[in-house]
Amino acid sequence: MLKRRFPIMLVAMLALLLIISAGPVFGATDQTDQVAPPSLPDEDSAGLAPVLGADSNTAIPGQYIVVLKKDTGRAAADSLSRAVELRGGKVLLTYSTALNGFAATLPEKALDTVRANGNVAYIEADQIVQIDVTWGLDRTDQRNLPLNNVYAPANGGDGTGVHAYIIDTGMRLSHNEFSGRVGNGYDVIDGGTADDCNGHGTHVAGTVGGTTYGMASDVTLHPVRVLDCNGSGSTSGVIAGVDWVTSNHISPAVANMSLGGGASTSLDNAINSSINSGVTYAVAAGNDNANACNYSPARVNNALTVGSTTSSDARSSFSNYGSCVDIFAPGSSITSAWYTSNSATNTISGTSMATPHVAGAAALYLEANPSATPAQVFSGLIANATSGVLSSVGSGSPNLLLYVGGDSTPPPPPPGGGDGCDLSESYAGSLSGAGDYDYQPNGTYFYSVSGTHNGCLEGASGTDFDLYLWKWSSFRWVTVASSLTASSSESITYNGTSGYYVWRVYSYSGSGTYDFGMDRP
Repeated sequence: MLKRRFPIMLVAMLALLLIISAGPVFGATDQTDQVAPPSLPDEDSAGLAPVLGADSNTAIPGQYIVVLKKDTGRAAADSLSRAVELRGGKVLLTYSTALNGFAATLPEKALDTVRANGNVAYIEADQIVQIDVTWGLDRTDQRNLPLNNVYAPANGGDGTGVHAYIIDTGMRLSHNEFSGRVGNGYDVIDGGTADDCNGHGTHVAGTVGGTTYGMASDVTLHPVRVLDCNGSGSTSGVIAGVDWVTSNHISPAVANMSLGGGASTSLDNAINSSINSGVTYAVAAGNDNANACNYSPARVNNALTVGSTTSSDARSSFSNYGSCVDIFAPGSSITSAWYTSNSATNTISGTSMATPHVAGAAALYLEANPSATPAQVFSGLIANATSGVLSSVGSGSPNLLLYVGGDSTPPPPPPGGGDGCDLSESYAGSLSGAGDYDYQPNGTYFYSVSGTHNGCLEGASGTDFDLYLWKWSSFRWVTVASSLTASSSESITYNGTSGYYVWRVYSYSGSGTYDFGMDRP
């Protein structure tokens, strides 16, 4: 029998108000300025799928990402798509691998229909995403300044045999920097050849794997065009690019995402699924001189989130910072390939320019360790980074600078490497089978001030456990973040306002023990 520790309280509104006025029912610190939730229910809303991100200032009006439950089949998904169009909506993109779902324009009636459909896990407002606008190779192969005008990565590595996916504005496919090393690609914008009409993607690709300007000068480059000629796109389009990479990547593989937008649970989950499929991701921290934990994909725990530095080893003034940043790399005044001719170059700055240094370093690591998992690549680059040489890294940021020099590339950690659930609070539990769940910490909710919540889940081998973060809102619990990959390793970073929160560990399939870790603001 499935555990149901906190059944829904089906009471009249007057009784509910009396319970609420009496304060928390159990386990929570009394807060005089907050209305405590009465209990922890089985669902976060009265049978309706939650809508995330609708109040974001980067939301695209009327456009949504619909994420279906993992067991929803194609027939049910197609039926819902038809219902959307009958109610005036339009399906724009369909996902099959990184996420199960679709993007659509949804007028009010269509949105109501989707929310009421039992196959829908959640809906998220689509958002505008855009380029994180911005020397570097010389700095990455030596521990300290001054520079010696030589780039000599460990073992003479050049990325041979590794495939790098550039999720960006496309690439100038005929550029001399990429001659003979352009693989198959994908164009979300207009279904074309993924040729670049902006320059950003060409510049990024040049830093990852250009013949002259690249960290890994023999890597195979794959253009994945998700941003248009103005460097703009949508979260739904970026997810479509991630979905394509997840389905079509050739291993060993690394993906570079020098782009960003508002926090997006859908995009975070898609990237985590892609990482679970074997693709290492390097993502830009962002260029707002702000906490990277407020942005996607910067807040994805399992991706390498990259901040930018100057030639004097200081954090670039524009670079985001904080606990979601994993490593820094050169990002100010970086010269690389440009889109205007086959020999054109440009010098620009940004975390967009720092990130491909790390993606290129990941390609070097994978060349030396072709069977390494994304977690092992992550751990290897972090362990090999130069510590303590940077200035003004920003509150909560690691003082780590990318390093690819040395006598050899460090071997990968043992299988199952990575940081696990090494957060400030640790809890353990077990689930009896599909549909069972636990609440954490210790079966109850907690009051939190504004700030960043981190959660990490590691379940037993062979299980598919999922992780949710709920917040009490007026008279009900609502999902504010979730991690729903097809494994039992889940992680969430969420920046929220003050209030009552609870973590929910849910078994989609399988039974066994789990470890859960959390950080409170």
